[in-house]
Amino acid sequence: MALTGADLLVAELKRQGVAWVATLCGNGLNPFYAACRRAGLRLIDTHNEQAAAYMADAYGRLTGRVGVCAVSSGVAHLNALTGVANAFFDGAPLLLITGASAGYGAGRGVFQEMDQVALAAPLCKFATWVSRTSDLAFLVRQAFAAAVSGRPGPVHLTIPIDILESQVDAPRRLVSKVGLEAAPLEQVDQKVISEAAKVIGCAQRPLLIAGSGVFYAGGQAAVMHLSEASAIPIVTPIWDRGSVERLHPNFLGVVGAASGEPRLLADADLIILAGARVDYRVGFLTPPAVREDAFIIRIDRDIHELRQGIEPDLALPVSPTTAFDQLAAEMHRLGQPPHTEWLKEAQERWHLFRARWVERPRLMEKRMTGRHIVDAIRPLLTEDVVFLIDGGNIGQWAHMALADHYPSRWLTCGASAVVGWGIPGAMAAKLAYPDRPVLLLSGDGAFGFTITELESAVRQGLPLVAVVANDEAWGIVVSGQRKAWGEEGVIASRLGVIRFDRVAEALGANGLRIENPEELAPAIRRGFLADRPTVIDVPISVDGPADIE
Repeated sequence: MALTGADLLVAELKRQGVAWVATLCGNGLNPFYAACRRAGLRLIDTHNEQAAAYMADAYGRLTGRVGVCAVSSGVAHLNALTGVANAFFDGAPLLLITGASAGYGAGRGVFQEMDQVALAAPLCKFATWVSRTSDLAFLVRQAFAAAVSGRPGPVHLTIPIDILESQVDAPRRLVSKVGLEAAPLEQVDQKVISEAAKVIGCAQRPLLIAGSGVFYAGGQAAVMHLSEASAIPIVTPIWDRGSVERLHPNFLGVVGAASGEPRLLADADLIILAGARVDYRVGFLTPPAVREDAFIIRIDRDIHELRQGIEPDLALPVSPTTAFDQLAAEMHRLGQPPHTEWLKEAQERWHLFRARWVERPRLMEKRMTGRHIVDAIRPLLTEDVVFLIDGGNIGQWAHMALADHYPSRWLTCGASAVVGWGIPGAMAAKLAYPDRPVLLLSGDGAFGFTITELESAVRQGLPLVAVVANDEAWGIVVSGQRKAWGEEGVIASRLGVIRFDRVAEALGANGLRIENPEELAPAIRRGFLADRPTVIDVPISVDGPADIE
């Protein structure tokens, strides 16, 4: 039986477990769309290629599975690279499929021809264009394998329209050969595990930095196992994926936030960096951010990550899940005492650091602050709610006031620190978890980037609740400018008046405006029960945590 290249592509996507593709129509995509309809593969069409890519990125970061987006050629491809860049920074699995005119690659100047592969390659683990229809299934498998192996990341395929339209005989097998898709073996030399356990036991002030790699390795239970076994405090680099699923006294918040952190990293004599990158958020792990004599243990399943940024004193090239469990067992075998006194001191430092935000009275002058919003939503963040944070100052409020745990059901911008991804991200969250409430907390500037996607969410039947912290400014920039130069130094960072509740209604969603903090939680609960997106516009003052003395 003859199939088109588009049929082969869709069949392989479905075999890889893809249930939907985020997309924006245009040059080169019609054969793919027709094949999706024939095969029952859902298309989520958006208003902007950025939004489609953000959806794929958010899905990958939430689930650890490959999110897929498909866009047309030329500038559409460039727009989509924004979401690809986000996945690159965070190490998230994503596949970008880009259409192209027939004859792409010959350099003859076909419609919208540019070197799309070269543009995507610096951000991708694997990027190529398909020159033969018979190679389609193979290249899709190769792309998926690259996206989820080692440190996950984005991949790209440019597929010209003539490849999608060409007819080929149905392949005799649509499955990979035995063994090619088996999980990688998890082994680590027991001598290395024993040495690491002894180093941990001898340390006076150990600190465990659990990054996104812990989440992608499914290490949520294992990281707590090691922390509890040796009484080691845990922190997470701001914007990395969280792995602390419940309130736990050993978790002491995020490091690298603009609002600061308690003095833990600088005093630690042992730093266990697991599934995290060495960058500015951890002071590049060099003095004065860390002690001159600090011992560094690095854990990562991607061997290339073990020497990223610095040379560790001891490296475990294995999944954090395996490493944590083996270390905890070895420490028990060796009879290593827990670091109880240091943990208690670290907890006291964390408590004193947060006290000025979570314990001081909430004052109401003319408007609410971000503190009022996060206090109102805290009781709603139950285990079934997927919570997304998009914005500057409001994001800082969430990290400072809410981050006494950091579960995997919470999603931030990721290590790129981008804003504006929130609405597409919330749509992806609803697609990933259709039976769970989805709550987006966004700044007003961030919300404006992709606001027309509210119409997409309405049309696609994706109810979500968005709380917009409306300070009529790029609040985190205003905070920094005002602190550095006073009110006269606040330049190009104020916004005009926007009634987001009315804009939402114009786009087919529910819109509310809340000016009393006592009314916010009930409004969110009603939104959870609605059959369409609900936008709650909350006017607040321009104050972030760093502005509160």
